[in-house]
Amino acid sequence: MSEGLTATEFAGDAKLRVAAKQVEAEGVVSLTLVDPDGKPLPSWEPGAHLDLILGDDLIRQYSLCGDVNDRDRLRVAVLREPAGRGGSSRVHDELAVGDLVAVKGPRNNFPLVDAPAYLFVAGGIGITPLKPMIAEVDGRGAEWTLLYGGRTSSGMAFGDVLAQSHPQRVGLRPQDEYGLLDLDRAIAGVPAGTAVYCCGPEPLLSAIEEACRIRPDIELHVERFAPKTTLQDNDSTGGPFDVVLDRSGRTVTVSPGDTVLDALLDDGLDVDFSCREGTCGTCEQVVLEGVPDHRDSVLSEDEQASNDCMMVCVSRSRTPRLVLDL
Repeated sequence: MSEGLTATEFAGDAKLRVAAKQVEAEGVVSLTLVDPDGKPLPSWEPGAHLDLILGDDLIRQYSLCGDVNDRDRLRVAVLREPAGRGGSSRVHDELAVGDLVAVKGPRNNFPLVDAPAYLFVAGGIGITPLKPMIAEVDGRGAEWTLLYGGRTSSGMAFGDVLAQSHPQRVGLRPQDEYGLLDLDRAIAGVPAGTAVYCCGPEPLLSAIEEACRIRPDIELHVERFAPKTTLQDNDSTGGPFDVVLDRSGRTVTVSPGDTVLDALLDDGLDVDFSCREGTCGTCEQVVLEGVPDHRDSVLSEDEQASNDCMMVCVSRSRTPRLVLDL
């Protein structure tokens, strides 16, 4: 996964100014962020996200949805989530043009791969990471289509613009008019070698994973905004185990019920992390020995099976000893 990260990132103490804030759809606002001193911003690639540090213990990840070639501004779109944990409300109700907001990133755990053709499937605000991907592959002259669903057309950000720009490639399917997305038909219609990119709510992601099981000749990539599994969902937390930090030689014991990150922080170590849900990829660490008990929603099944990296914020170990490149 590490090769997906951008080479230049904000460390977390940087602040950007809100240059514009506008309504993109019902319940969705976009923020345009610029450097207060007019300096060029870090480069990024389609699929990347930016951490907004909105307060103490209030860090949220939002996919970048602007132009990858524009180094003067970064753009994110945020869905208001009344049942959320406060991040979207802070953006919608409190952040204003001219405000400074602390940021971290960009980071990319959802990189765009080379493929002969692409199928993009978006559910609601899941369009945000796919929008720059579409611009990229369209610029290359690659074959692509977008299937975009939402509860209503009024809540589907960027839908009209995409459909008007690419009327033969974009299918807008609001649920109140069309029902659920016909994923089986969409998957059946793509040629071998197609890269399928999907982002949206968990029922959509689970459904497309099931639909793609009968197509081993295509490659599915998904990004989750919420955890697929959590430590609390796991039936057994297991016993204690040791984490050896290879570079420092230190050994940290992880107690039952704790994650690797919990133990590292309790031992006074400075480790990057953000979501603490296993969805953003900030806490990724290289595994040198041992078998992680993967509980994240970032790594694919194949990536988890390779056991060469792990997301320490939610994961533990299946072996008594785990050696990390720390």
